[in-house]
Amino acid sequence: MLYIVATPIGNLSDITFRAIEVLKSVDLILCEDTRQTKILLDRYCIVKQLVSYHQHSKIEKVDFIISELKNGKNIALVSDAGTPGISDPGNMLVEAAVKEGIQVVPIPGPSAVVTALSASGFPTDNFIFYGFMPHKKGKETLIKKIADNEMVSVFYESTHRIMKTLEKMKNFLEPERQIVVCRELTKKFETIYRGTVSEVLEKLSKDKVLGEFVVIIRNK
Repeated sequence: MLYIVATPIGNLSDITFRAIEVLKSVDLILCEDTRQTKILLDRYCIVKQLVSYHQHSKIEKVDFIISELKNGKNIALVSDAGTPGISDPGNMLVEAAVKEGIQVVPIPGPSAVVTALSASGFPTDNFIFYGFMPHKKGKETLIKKIADNEMVSVFYESTHRIMKTLEKMKNFLEPERQIVVCRELTKKFETIYRGTVSEVLEKLSKDKVLGEFVVIIRNK
């Protein structure tokens, strides 16, 4: 079986009992960064073979994993944080496994986008998740699309680009449009900023901008 195991997005105590059981039972664990995953495994006294699998992995790595699964091994796929396959290359491996008739078992748990939405206070019966905001090409086009969106919009942004992205959003969103920006969710310096784009920018400018961000824009 191929297990898709959600892991904590920050606080290591957020892992589920089932996730721990699965990680203890499988033959090997696929992970983005073996060093990052080892921190989690050490916390729960889990000793397993770790194999790197990330966005730069070549097709030969997928072929190797599929071969191991077909030979009877149980394998768990984890990401550095959150649910594999959400804005990471896990979906490619799952697709390959499904084509080969391999059973895929999801082990639910933390996800930054859902965690942020749950605290936003915005309507969540319909929303669009855009993954990571484009670095340069396509950024303005996407922001224009978000500005006209009738549904709540969500995207991820990095420490180095959050201020520039919000500055650009000011040019296209109505001045009163509400947003929520979540920083370092579940970690020591977790902060949730609420208000208009201008208000959130002012709040962020007073803080040390560190960590990963989830940005939520209220629907029109």
